[in-house]
Amino acid sequence: MSVLHVVGARPNFMKAAPVLQALSRAGVPQVLVHTGQHYDEAMSGRLFAQLGLPTPDVNLNVGSASHAQQTAAIMIGMEAQLLERRPRLVMVYGDVNSTVAAALVAAKINIPVAHVEAGLRSFDRTMPEEINRMVTDRLATLLFTPSADGDENLLREGTPPESIHRVGNVMIDSLLQCLPLASADHVLAAIGLAPPAPYVLVTLHRPATVDETGLLDGLLNSLRSLAERIPVVFPVHPRTKARIGDRAVAGIHLIEPVGYLEFLALERDARLVITDSGGVQEETTFFKVPCITVRDNTERPVTITHGTNTLIGRDPDLLLETAHAKLDAPKGDGRIPELWDGHAADRIAAVVTRWLSAGR
Repeated sequence: MSVLHVVGARPNFMKAAPVLQALSRAGVPQVLVHTGQHYDEAMSGRLFAQLGLPTPDVNLNVGSASHAQQTAAIMIGMEAQLLERRPRLVMVYGDVNSTVAAALVAAKINIPVAHVEAGLRSFDRTMPEEINRMVTDRLATLLFTPSADGDENLLREGTPPESIHRVGNVMIDSLLQCLPLASADHVLAAIGLAPPAPYVLVTLHRPATVDETGLLDGLLNSLRSLAERIPVVFPVHPRTKARIGDRAVAGIHLIEPVGYLEFLALERDARLVITDSGGVQEETTFFKVPCITVRDNTERPVTITHGTNTLIGRDPDLLLETAHAKLDAPKGDGRIPELWDGHAADRIAAVVTRWLSAGR
């Protein structure tokens, strides 16, 4: 067995699927390990099917816990898998706890690591994801970056240039593969909307956004005000649902999480997207749909310099002001960044097969 892939949460799945397919076309033996970090079936199992991901060979079923407990459980499970299977390369994706846990275990038993989506930096070490990115990149042998800023960050940190491979954004591979099948007509019909009716799409799930009661109340008030002008569609992440509880949300269409295909369609057809998600910043850039990011920083600055994303911090009043300004303006016409063309996985597979052939 040559390559062992580790996934654990929804963003990993979209990144891993095209890489698995590209390496399969190249005839590379592979194993897929799902850590079970993301344990909600509606947001995990259905996504595997929609992306054409194979059933994982192993599911560690670690579930939810504190960062330390979850990372430790993943490390224990991954150590057993790596000692038994002894892959030549471990591939990890993004910046979740599964990513850094698998990289740590592999590095300590001298199995090389490849990091897909390397080099991204928010420069905010209060974000757990930033720590995961930095540690994983320091341990990785092959670093696959989505954009030029990733290369620059790694070089500044002392990464050998020969380890860095700019391949583009592998999430766009999945987006383009799935887009012909994407439809959210039934989702919108269930809340009384029919295309091409305009709406604003909202996703909020990060602890910094939803865990502080005062901030969450302020954001919900802004969304209620915005809903007086245009329908607001808000697929609610389980974490966010728990935080909202019984708060009044009149005027906002709170709906259950939707599948990947439905969400792509909701993004594509939205008049405006409000989010705290990194992946949504990228997808709206590709769709050229105006996006407001409710965060103090972003590890994806290319979505601002090239795309349609606007970073506003976590100020509810500024959110409402910016949303109205975006709705009053023509739809954005940002540029799609270089190599976000649907062939990032092929470029990754070419590097990996060369690396394997060299017997490293």
